[in-house]
Amino acid sequence: MTSTVNIPQDLLPEDGRFGSGPSKIRADQVAALERGGTKLLGTSHRQTPIKQLVASIREGLGEFFRLPEGYEIALGNGGASAFWDMACACLISRRAAFGTYGSFSAKFAKSAQSAPFLEDPVIYESEPGTWRLPEFTEDVDAYAWAHNETSTGVAAPVQRIAGSLEQDALVLVDGTSAAGALPVDVSQTDAYYFSPQKAFGSDGGLWIAVLSPRAIERAQAVEHSAKLEGARRWVPPFLSLSAALDNARKDQTLNTPAVATLIMLENQVRWLNDNGGMDWATARCAKSASLLYSWAERSEYAKPFVADVNARSHAVVTIDVNESVSAKQVIAVLRDNGIVDTAGYRKLGRNQLRIGVFPSVEPSDVAALTRCIDYVVEHL
Repeated sequence: MTSTVNIPQDLLPEDGRFGSGPSKIRADQVAALERGGTKLLGTSHRQTPIKQLVASIREGLGEFFRLPEGYEIALGNGGASAFWDMACACLISRRAAFGTYGSFSAKFAKSAQSAPFLEDPVIYESEPGTWRLPEFTEDVDAYAWAHNETSTGVAAPVQRIAGSLEQDALVLVDGTSAAGALPVDVSQTDAYYFSPQKAFGSDGGLWIAVLSPRAIERAQAVEHSAKLEGARRWVPPFLSLSAALDNARKDQTLNTPAVATLIMLENQVRWLNDNGGMDWATARCAKSASLLYSWAERSEYAKPFVADVNARSHAVVTIDVNESVSAKQVIAVLRDNGIVDTAGYRKLGRNQLRIGVFPSVEPSDVAALTRCIDYVVEHL
């Protein structure tokens, strides 16, 4: 579609990337690739230079998440979707309960439903735009949900389900679009896992997990039982959480990683910690999100999609647009003017904008975006 609206240069943000994942990658991260290219790219991930890079990532994430005693950082190839299958293979002993309230929070539950060695999960569901945690359930050994539902812009609490410790049930929380953008106390979880292409400003294809001692013990026990004669469960090496952790303790991954992703991730983690860690990052995201929600509440043609103020995400902001205005056309004009990735989640099917406000995004650019949207709507 050809733009019929040219946004004045003095209204445009300095950087027009507002993706909900992949998200904005800072210029210094790209420069880090250039600086480390000849020493790191195209070399073995089992040699000292790459192992030092992984060690820095693990140490930096431990600092960022204020790692409780006994918790460890593991990582491996495949992204969060691979970790769903890994959790089915190694962390759910028999049956899990899930909170589902959008496309991504439902995907882990679907993985558990398809695992032939697990019983059908118990699913606690709510409508898009809301959240629902799993409730205490007698016969489950794991509870799972998403900290942030990327498809709808809903942020859910991260807290242990009452009674879960007494029944020795793990808490598994998907932090993919929340980690680095929303506050979290990882001691309330046994596995807080995510991919780095959101707040950590890297490419996808990698999973990272903050694991409790209970999760580590569960994986070891489940994987041991899977090796016994007559066992129904098969844990392939790629999905072995114990193998992933063993390699992480050696500052490497089981399989060859994308070294460029590691370089950008390491640079981002250092940047976040140097600026004040989780407190700084989450306050920055909250400021950007507030600019958008306040603008939408004042607008005559837009409003926040998530009705509950306390459930509105500070990582991914969803804004409904009146039917008199075509969000699709607004998004196309913005893209023609260099402002990209503001489209709503396609499967949600709403007349909507969806805007990533991760730490790399400047709040001043978010403010500029609101002015640009107003300009486009006025001139269409």
